[in-house]
Amino acid sequence: MLKLPGLIDLHVHVREPGATHKEDWDTATSAALAGGFTTIFAMPNTMPPIFDRDTLDLGLASAKEKARCDYAQFLGAGPNNANWDVHPDLPPRAAGLKMYLDSTFGELRLDDMTLWMQHFATFPKHLPIVLHAESRTMAAGILFAEIYDRPIHIAHLSLREEILIIKAAKERGIKVTCEVAPHHLFINKDLTGFQNLSGLSVGHQEVRPRLTSQKDVDALWDNLDIIDCFATDHAPHTIEEKDSDNPLPGFPGLETALPLFLTAADRGRLTVDDIVEKMYTNPKKIFNLPEQPGTWIEVDENAQYEIRGAEHFSRCGWTPFEGYQVKGRVTRVVLRGKDVYKDGKVLAEKGFGQNIRD
Repeated sequence: MLKLPGLIDLHVHVREPGATHKEDWDTATSAALAGGFTTIFAMPNTMPPIFDRDTLDLGLASAKEKARCDYAQFLGAGPNNANWDVHPDLPPRAAGLKMYLDSTFGELRLDDMTLWMQHFATFPKHLPIVLHAESRTMAAGILFAEIYDRPIHIAHLSLREEILIIKAAKERGIKVTCEVAPHHLFINKDLTGFQNLSGLSVGHQEVRPRLTSQKDVDALWDNLDIIDCFATDHAPHTIEEKDSDNPLPGFPGLETALPLFLTAADRGRLTVDDIVEKMYTNPKKIFNLPEQPGTWIEVDENAQYEIRGAEHFSRCGWTPFEGYQVKGRVTRVVLRGKDVYKDGKVLAEKGFGQNIRD
């Protein structure tokens, strides 16, 4: 058995409140444990969005009742809540501030850069700001990091031009870190090698940022040293929603990320040490996370099997990696000295998870 630290996923759409028909804190944290994650960070673009005291209390109350692994909840930056200095008690209770500078659903998109200025100026500097920012918008976000002399973290990097810009920014000492989602490393827009996905509806191929060219995928692999974190961007929608005339973008990912990366390690594309660095060490450092004493996962690194969405704990019931041959299966997860997942069964009770910002 391969023994690894409990993994951290910085980017999970739990879907609670507002869309629990496709996921909630119970199913999301069950899926997390099955995937080897003992901590997840929940995104704020829910219904209603998490952006003030009442909505943060609402989201954290659901998590406290249902979460089976540890967690934190992001606050969302909106057009009318950039007065964080007036509510100094709120930011320390959150995973950080999520700013949507490109396409998103709901009320949190910030198209006016003067609104960015207010959030950069008032959100506490010792707490992280995470940007959904693509291409030129990402470059503008890096400029703001330089102007306000504060660290930023770029979510779900996908393009060659983006990784090269971040590389240049890091070389100049700008305080920027970044994450990449597994689907941007293992699937391209031509769906090469994914016959099952190419046979499904166009809706099942919808994700934001969009799937990219093989040239972009190769650039990400060629610059793994620039990528700080792997984060799933777990964004479940039901099969019916993906098959609809107006399909919502997003892939589930909590239960497939580690097997995909372990398979890549078996094929020599990266090392197990790289996986630990980008799914535990760096997330813990960037977001200043506390220790989880008595916490680890065990993996049968020789187990070979096909990914099957119907066998997953995620409520959405499908995966873009359906039928993909992987090597490496999580067999046991121990959280704070307690077996919380073992041999395909979630053992943690609802509410066992703790808010890491408490």
